[in-house]
Amino acid sequence: MAAHDIIIKPLLSEKSYAGIKDKKYSFIVAKSANKTQIKLAVEEIFGVKVEKVNTCIVGGKLKRQGRSQGYTPDYKKAMVQLKKDSKSIEFFDSLS
Repeated sequence: MAAHDIIIKPLLSEKSYAGIKDKKYSFIVAKSANKTQIKLAVEEIFGVKVEKVNTCIVGGKLKRQGRSQGYTPDYKKAMVQLKKDSKSIEFFDSLS
């Protein structure tokens, strides 16, 4: 799997904004990716040093529109902690 196939998009929420100053970043990643693959992908794409990776699978929510209903898709979320001596990710610097 290529690095850009593993990291799908950054996850931007209030909780993820709070972690930017501590060099903690959140991403939506491929469901089949493991922690080692996520770590290598972030290091390759952004040129940083990753200390640890935490992952969880977020279940889809029930959505209704009129009489019909369905679920949004499940996705895998990765919280990445960078090392203290690592540079920050430039994309997130403009958000904090």
